[in-house]
This record gives sequence, structure tokens and C-alpha cells, in this order.
Amino acid sequence: MLKTPQTAEKGVDRKQRAKELQQTLSTLQIKLKEKQLPVIIVFEGWGASGKGTLIADTIKLLDPRYFKVTSTLPATEPERRYPLMKRFFEGIPEYGKLSVMDRSWYQELAVARLEDGISRKEYDRRIASVNTFERQLTDDGYLIIKLFLHISAEEQKKRFEKLEKSSSTSWRVTDKDRKRNKHYDEYFEQQSDMLKRTNTDICPWNIIDATDKQFARCRLFEILVENITAALEADTVYPPESDVKKLFGMKPTPKLSEVELKDKTVQREEYEERLEKAQKELSKLHGKLYKKKIPVVIAFEGWDAAGKGGAIKRVGAALDPRGYEAVPIAAPDAREKVRHYLWRFWTRLPKDGHITIFDRTWYGRVMVERLEGFTPPERCAMAYREIDEFEKELTDCGVVVIKFWMQIDKDEQLNRFNDRMNTPEKRWKITDEDWRNREKWDLYEPAIDEMIQKTSTVYAPWTIVEGNDKLFARLKVLETVNERLRAELDRRKHQNRKR
Repeated sequence: MLKTPQTAEKGVDRKQRAKELQQTLSTLQIKLKEKQLPVIIVFEGWGASGKGTLIADTIKLLDPRYFKVTSTLPATEPERRYPLMKRFFEGIPEYGKLSVMDRSWYQELAVARLEDGISRKEYDRRIASVNTFERQLTDDGYLIIKLFLHISAEEQKKRFEKLEKSSSTSWRVTDKDRKRNKHYDEYFEQQSDMLKRTNTDICPWNIIDATDKQFARCRLFEILVENITAALEADTVYPPESDVKKLFGMKPTPKLSEVELKDKTVQREEYEERLEKAQKELSKLHGKLYKKKIPVVIAFEGWDAAGKGGAIKRVGAALDPRGYEAVPIAAPDAREKVRHYLWRFWTRLPKDGHITIFDRTWYGRVMVERLEGFTPPERCAMAYREIDEFEKELTDCGVVVIKFWMQIDKDEQLNRFNDRMNTPEKRWKITDEDWRNREKWDLYEPAIDEMIQKTSTVYAPWTIVEGNDKLFARLKVLETVNERLRAELDRRKHQNRKR
């Protein structure tokens, strides 16, 4: 995809042209804010190709309240304890704002392949992750403009030598820069492969000949103005819903109406015995997870009053409080509403060896948001694929994802609602919204069936917990968690032996 650049044609007043476009960009920023269009401008390219200067030119006339410049450095030790894309998802801008990136997630691809020694398989996985990340953002209305500043090996060497001549700039040329220039052809081949495989219809690359600095400046503003103008003028068009059953391996799961609740009971004495045994095992497993640096996400969904809180309490009682967190998910707050809906979940993921328990989750997108009309139905329909991709990204990065749907029938829910109403210390648990949701039971049930059928994947399957008997439900949750964790530890032990 890369070609050795030629010196730009002469005879054009590019300085004046760039100045006019720069002013236009300033005007467009106001329109971005009005239309709530978020923009990410990614600067990649060779060392000494002029990224810093062009970034400074880009923001010179912009309102600093509505943009942020980020320099992407190698991941820190704490950052390496999380999935690869976490820090980049955390950094996405609010709707209506600009993010200007001096290098980006692309440093985790070609450069990492050559300098960090990541395997071909891991490199391919990261390519897929980046393409998914960019597609998810653009589907949500983000505009991503990707720029690669290209110069030849000879031009780069010449610029390095010029910088080294001055004591005020020599520090900018590192041993790593010299090494990259010496092995330019090798980097050229790897960068070309990366650019080709991430040059998608929705997020194409813009290769800028940066040999002539004035030409590069003018071309930069042309690209920015052209892309932002087109995005502002475009109508919202949602892509068709993806057939997730063709994209992901699915695990067959029964519909809620097929789940037998009547005979799923346990006596108190048996419950206490099994509870103690299960919690002791989970405590030991948590220690092994920490030692092996395996992160775990446990997600709870279910009907109101179905027993999520009680199950979470029994799981948490078995865990080291220094190594887990329970996260209750309510309606999104002001910061969360102005970003991609998965943002608030990416920011709450566990680090290596830790467990995060979600009391309600990202599945609100295809339940509450869908049925209450908070989000366009076309956008909700896109969420099945996005959620499956999100969970696959986690599992591919070593996170164990365990999902529970807490199932009760309408009569049992009514009994529990009345119990809460009539018990002063429980009354806080019942709200007017709970009663309103109960009236919509017949609307929610088919939506839940669809959700489970489209997101019960082989790598993150749903477990439906028969919850009319609270004691039975708590045991099933604990014993399922233990079973999944044992299986994961055994799988990794076997995998290490094969190596």
C-alpha cells in the first residue's frame, strides 16, 4: 500500500490554500459541537515525518474546550494487566468533541510485531480487534480520520542528521529511531501489510506525501475539511442487522417458557452444607486465578426481584475483598450518555487475577433501551453483534466471562414485590419503576429470549438459573462459577503442558 513518495508538484500557492482551509476547520468545529459529531484524528507515520508540526497546525485555531491531544506511549505495566483495547476505548471523545492522536492503537500492530516479538497469530488477532473497534465506533456515529505521513528512508535519514546537528534537537533522535531507519525496508513491508489490512471502507487510510512540508500541511487540511464536511452533511444510515449465528459459534439455550421452575428446590440443611463447600472451593480458586493472573467477569441479568443481589452476596462472601469488585449498573450518567454505550463497561473491567461482578450489564441496550424507546430500534439491533464482539475480545485476551439470567415466574415476582412492600427494611428495594416493568412482562419475555439466543456464544454462554427457590438459585450460581473456573484452570494447565 505504501509507495516511495515523490516531491510534490510546484507552482501552487499551498501556503494560502492551507491558511484558508485551517480557518474552515475552525468553523467546522462549531458545527461538530452542534450536531454532536465525535471525531478522532489519528496521526501515524515515520519518525521525523512531521507529525508534531502538523498536529500543532491542526489545533492552532480550534477551541481548546472541545478537543484533546493524546500522545500514545507504550503501555505501562498496569495497562498491560488489562485487555489490549481497554485504554483506547477509555480515551474515545464525547459526542461533539475532537480527539487528536499522536500515534494510536496502531503502535500495537506493525511496530509490536517487529519490536515486541508478538506472534503472527497475535498480530492477526490485533488486526481483527482494531477493525472491530473502528467499525463499532463508526456505527455509533464517530468519524475516524486516519493519516499516515510517508517519507523515504533517505529523507528520514537526512532529517535525523539535521536534528542531531543541534544540541537543542539532538535529543529527539533516539537509538530506536536510528535502528528503524537502518531497517527501513523491513518496517516498510510490515507497515504496508498493516495499512492494507486495516484500510476499510468505513475507515480508510489517507497516505500523505510528507517530503514537501508545505504540501503535507495543505493536503492534511484538505483531508480534514473534506471528511468532516461530508460527515456533517450525511444523513444517519444504520447498517442492516448482522446475522450473529453465522458470525459466531453459538450454544443452544432454551427459551424462558421452556425452563422448568417447579421442582428446582433444596432444603435448608442441604443448602447450608453445599453453600459452605462451594464457597470454600471458590475461595481457593480465586487464589489460583490471582496466581495465574486470570481475570474474570461475572454478569448478572434477570427479572426484578429474581435474586441477583442474594446470589452476588454469596459469591462475594467467598472472595478476597482485595481481589474483586461488585459493580451495580443503573441508568447511564451524564458522562456515559455522551459516549459509545460500551465505554462505561470497558472502563470497569478487571485487571489480571481480579474478578468484577456486574449487577446488570451491557445487555440493557437490547432490553430496557430497546423496549423503552431510549435508543433507535435500528441501533439496538446492531448491539447483538457488538456485544458478541465485546465478549469475544475479552475472552480472546484471557478474560473468563460467566453470564447468568435469573429466572422466576410472574407469581413469584408478585410475592416478592409484596413482601418488600410489607417489610420496612426491604421497602427500599421496590420502586414504581419495578411495578411498571412488571406490567410489560409479556413485552420483555420475547426480547429476552431473542437476546439470549443471539448472545449465548460458545466462549460466553448464558446460564439460566431457576430462581423461584432462592436457595437453589444461589447454589446453582456458585457451583456454576466453580465449574467454569475449574475448567479454565485445567484448560490452561493442559495448554502449558503442550508447549
